[in-house]
Amino acid sequence: MRKLTNLEQEKMKILTKNQVSLTLIEPTETGLKKSIMDATGSVRSYLKSENIHDYKLQKQGTESKVMIPTVIYTGFKIMKSKASLYRPSTKNGDPRIWFYGLTKIANPNDIIAITFYNESFQVFNLTTLDVIELINSSILNPFQELINAINTTENEVASELLEMLRKIANSGPIPSMVDADTSVGRTLETALGIDINSSKQPDYKGIELKSFRNSRTNRKNLFGQVPDWKLSKFKSSAEILDNFGYEREDDFKLYCTVSSITRNSQGLNLRIDSEIKQLIENSDKPEIGDFVVWTLDKLHNRLKTKHKETFWVEAESIRINEREHFQYKLVEHTKKPITSQFDLLIEQGIITLDHLIKRNSKGKVVEKGPLFKIKPKGIELLFPPSESYTLI
Repeated sequence: MRKLTNLEQEKMKILTKNQVSLTLIEPTETGLKKSIMDATGSVRSYLKSENIHDYKLQKQGTESKVMIPTVIYTGFKIMKSKASLYRPSTKNGDPRIWFYGLTKIANPNDIIAITFYNESFQVFNLTTLDVIELINSSILNPFQELINAINTTENEVASELLEMLRKIANSGPIPSMVDADTSVGRTLETALGIDINSSKQPDYKGIELKSFRNSRTNRKNLFGQVPDWKLSKFKSSAEILDNFGYEREDDFKLYCTVSSITRNSQGLNLRIDSEIKQLIENSDKPEIGDFVVWTLDKLHNRLKTKHKETFWVEAESIRINEREHFQYKLVEHTKKPITSQFDLLIEQGIITLDHLIKRNSKGKVVEKGPLFKIKPKGIELLFPPSESYTLI
């Protein structure tokens, strides 16, 4: 897709401010003539992350075509339409998407915005539609109604969760469930009635919960993500452990932080290769060198999926009768991370990686990571301006 113009970028900022999650596509002259567009990687990722459609589960052929209601915005009017999502029988079944009536609003190389609301695609020409004027218009119009509806829906869940957190906070300190670093999060999720599991999806109706003790030196968990073993020299966590682990009590383990700024005591560091869009972990042992990689696209998608909207909940740790208790006090509310900043923050050592691998006395290898973590000062660099709420 071509680079957005300054005006298109301004329109995107306004939409982001109004909590509109969307994807973009650029129709070609040939595509408009043939009524066909490739569902690009970013479009496929959006459809999957929003639980709209997964092309990987779709069979090839017209009989497996999926039709979805669509509304096309033309200014003060709308056109009701349909979208077709399919994989042709030819050309390896490359994913395709088309919006009927698109040729009435689009020219070749215009940028078309796609969002999903009320079980329908909502489509408009980002290049030609006067987004800013329509949103701010004193005259009620369909596009303004759409943006207001999305904004209201997004805020409903956040307001609901905030009210629940305030009730928990006002009940006083809560006894820790377990004696562990993770107990601050597990205790809160249990109080909220959220099942403790290892799901990669956000915790509460699309909102991710991240709890932490109010020591400002603590790094915050962003997400866990294993390397791309197919692209890596090492093919398992066990192989990493065997090469860099150490004995501790009854376990053989590798618990360490890896940064791009300096090598750790195991001789490990990170680096980004922008040319091939990979994050690479390297050993100073010449016979090993680069040993695992992550594709930046995968890491960006994990970040966007996990932290589309996040409540960072700060708690005060209190000892009562020799048991840790948590008084939840503050919430920082972030939305829509800036993925391009992720790479920069890794290069600056503000985002780091933790290995949490061990082999127990029975020979079983357990991997709790790798965890990508961010220093407190990095939150405001990774996300647009946030909102803060006091709980008590």
